Amino acid sequence: MRVKVLGCSGGIGGILRTTGFLLDHDILIDAGTGVGDLSIEQLLKIDHIFVTHSHLDHIASIPLLADTVFGMREQPVIIYATRETWQILKEHIFNWKVWPDFSVIPNETNPLLVWKEIRVGEAVMLGERKITPLPANHVVPAVGFHLQGKSASLVFTGDTTTCDALWPQVNSINNLKYLIIETAFCNAERELARMAKHLCPSLLIEELSKMQLKPHIYITHLKPGEDEMIMGEIERDACDFNARRLYNHHIFEL
Repeated sequence: MRVKVLGCSGGIGGILRTTGFLLDHDILIDAGTGVGDLSIEQLLKIDHIFVTHSHLDHIASIPLLADTVFGMREQPVIIYATRETWQILKEHIFNWKVWPDFSVIPNETNPLLVWKEIRVGEAVMLGERKITPLPANHVVPAVGFHLQGKSASLVFTGDTTTCDALWPQVNSINNLKYLIIETAFCNAERELARMAKHLCPSLLIEELSKMQLKPHIYITHLKPGEDEMIMGEIERDACDFNARRLYNHHIFEL
């Protein structure tokens, strides 16, 4: 399994793109603004989209992708999301007011978008690729994902704050090689991070202290304008974890 980072910022501007990962050529994990950098030919190859949660920075490209490939595909695009997340997308995005409902067009028996429900702990197998939803703690229903390839595993936490339920599942992954974890705010905004259910460096340290394994750690979802400050605090206070900043176009081989 080849995982390419399409976007990993908490915002946009210049080279910044919001969250999205391309697995091989046919799977997206979240679909933020970085998906827009793919060519139409690449977009046509996307058959599966796994969604951590309903916030715009993680789903912005799904409506636009649907509109772009409509009429050029014979098979639907499968959206994997929790029941709660799909209901939010149906009510607030694919509602004919914000965007056409591609889950019923061109017709209800042959729609472009087809939803499949996912649940924490229940793996989805796509060939030899195994994708398992993990617990997350955010202001809307959310999950992370465990991506398991032939030789290694990667965990992407999605957007989350402190989440005790996550770490027993992470610690059970024998071949965990990479952990991608968010840190959206600096320490001065710790209370805002708690309220928004994100992490800041001090909360990140508390979470990583629950981990018994030693994967390579990458930090995602940094707030634009505060990214250098956040990484400086992580490098100063969490140096034992050797966490690195995630960048667009980084590739992980699993």
